[in-house]
Amino acid sequence: MTIRLQTGGSACLYEQIYEHIKKEIREGKLLAGERLPSTRFLAEYLQVSRSTVDYAYSQLLAEGYIESRPYRGYFVCSMEELVGMEDLGRSAVGSQIHGRDDTERAGGGQYYDIRQLGDRKQPGDRYDGTVKDGEWMEPVVSERASTDQPHVRCDFSPYDIDMSGFPFSVWKKITKNILTYANSDLFSRGQAQGDYELRVTISRYLHSSRGVNCSPEQIIVGAGNDYLLMLLEKILGRHVRIAMENPTYLRSYRIFQSFAYDIVTVDMDEYGMRVEPLERKKVQAAYVMPSHQFPTGVVMPIRRRLELLRWAAGAPDRYLIEDDYDSEFRFRGKPIPALQASDELGKVIYLGSFSKSIAPAIRVSFMVLPEPLLQVYKRDCAFYSCTVSRIDQSILNEFIRDGYFERHLNKMRKIYRAKHDLMLEELLPFQKRFTVSGENAGLHLLLTAREQMSEEELVCRAEEQGVKVYGLSAGMRMTETKAATVLLGFGGLAPEQITEGIRRLKTAWEIGTEK
Repeated sequence: MTIRLQTGGSACLYEQIYEHIKKEIREGKLLAGERLPSTRFLAEYLQVSRSTVDYAYSQLLAEGYIESRPYRGYFVCSMEELVGMEDLGRSAVGSQIHGRDDTERAGGGQYYDIRQLGDRKQPGDRYDGTVKDGEWMEPVVSERASTDQPHVRCDFSPYDIDMSGFPFSVWKKITKNILTYANSDLFSRGQAQGDYELRVTISRYLHSSRGVNCSPEQIIVGAGNDYLLMLLEKILGRHVRIAMENPTYLRSYRIFQSFAYDIVTVDMDEYGMRVEPLERKKVQAAYVMPSHQFPTGVVMPIRRRLELLRWAAGAPDRYLIEDDYDSEFRFRGKPIPALQASDELGKVIYLGSFSKSIAPAIRVSFMVLPEPLLQVYKRDCAFYSCTVSRIDQSILNEFIRDGYFERHLNKMRKIYRAKHDLMLEELLPFQKRFTVSGENAGLHLLLTAREQMSEEELVCRAEEQGVKVYGLSAGMRMTETKAATVLLGFGGLAPEQITEGIRRLKTAWEIGTEK
């Protein structure tokens, strides 16, 4: 296997290393259990900085293509399921997974054989909430409105976002131009699935940023995920048995509950939803958040994703509902590709939204239907009108198409990364008594108590100090929890509010008083 690094190209060096190793693993050229070279040695061999190789390996680790074994190095994970899925894909749709082949590019570069480096060890190498009736209720008021409650000085809500970086002037300019040059067509009903121009723009964005493979015809635009899930109930039918992760996003749980769906909760392990209960409990659909699970922050590795896809491929009426929650905000490496990007058989229903990445008031979400379900939609549901104003669709289309959205995301990633790093720094004194998890992605962190302290006690003592935190157990569908865990969101807080809130939590939980 050779790596050809392109200098001066559009792809970063670490992306080229990452893409090439991933392609070799997916094609079976790097075998399960095979050791990769150390980051230091590969960096020296490729004549790049060690941080470049670190970034590439970190991305492969996050996606589950490789694993790190202490004091031994990096090893390729087992990919048997991938080979099976590719065989199924070829027989079902006559296609196979195509990875990006950097060796086909024109231009200069050098080839390196990573297989020959894998077993070479160099001297000195180091291998490297609010709770009601037992349920977690989303906050009804925003962080700004919470100042009306004198006892709440800092609300670590995992739902709030920072609106200080919103490009109001750009949004106003686009709105003014659209209304100035609008014709009568803009005020007509429009297409049921949403304006075609917006769907084209969304499909291009999803392919470039999330790896989603879809045509504009497969996309349905709606005012929020609530509407799209209600539409999905008309497509999938009534009395569906659906599996949800435990813990999960309770708003979606309640929506499925309102459909009279038979909901099966499946406990998670370190890799996400377990697959075995899906077969045993005869589930027809599974609702998952593989790229950044809410509320645990777990990133589902490629092996578990392929297991889920294999389960879905086992029967014609099985589907995976992928809620791509919070996927844009990852603070190390690239965003994790969507589960739909690995779907060769049309088994993934993809849900996304601009509420978290732009503003909650935008209320524009989208659903990508696989071809079999798209035919059901056209037959049974095409008479439903689109619930998003055509003016709002036109504004959003121009905002994304002309590059403003990408620039806004890059700006917000920097803002959120600064808050994220500040949170981690402020939480350092907590590490003797708490485990911090969920870092490097999303807009919240999790604190799990190492000692015998109940979650209720953590929440109540924080509230006494004017700080609102959110218990994880309120998102559980089973009463027993292993350890007390709370969520600390930072998206809607200013840096000084984060510092003040953490200071109050130190007092509430007596951090720094250990002997």
